[in-house]
Amino acid sequence: MHFTIIDKKILLKLAGDAVENYILSGENRIAEPSDITRNIQKKCGAFVSAYVKGNLRGCLGTFAEDEPVFKVVQKMAIASVSNDSRFERVNISEIPELELEISVLTPRKKIYDPSEIEIGKHGIYLSKGLNRGTFLPQVAVSQNWSAEEYLSNCSRYKAGMGWDGWRDADKYVFEAIVFKSSDYNR
Repeated sequence: MHFTIIDKKILLKLAGDAVENYILSGENRIAEPSDITRNIQKKCGAFVSAYVKGNLRGCLGTFAEDEPVFKVVQKMAIASVSNDSRFERVNISEIPELELEISVLTPRKKIYDPSEIEIGKHGIYLSKGLNRGTFLPQVAVSQNWSAEEYLSNCSRYKAGMGWDGWRDADKYVFEAIVFKSSDYNR
């Protein structure tokens, strides 16, 4: 999967406009871009992270591949600033300092051993019964974790399975094309 600079700029603008409109009006409006490209019509999952003054204020996404990514990105952008239970909603006064980071996801691939994880390249997804958890690829890098630390932290803090719950959980990796608004605001 490859996204051009134009694709990334379109997705960032759509996400930013959707968030600003939602914060200002409360409307959950999903735009259909006039400058649509083939890439942003692809059906894939995505996560959107919201930062204010460099601090994470929300991160939500989906692995579902049933809508075009341009719609998924807008929905997840709105959700990340308003529905992430770990954080207060982003408010009007924070809009000028809001930065969005988009992670467009590849399909998940099942793995069986931590040695199959490439730190910095792979995100992880764990599943056991009703418990599920995920970390985007950039998390292990930012925390300087080994593959086992990555799995353990996801297992405990995201999936609620305890430190070693990952050992008998279904394990998957995926990749993400990651880009943020500050990459193109210079």
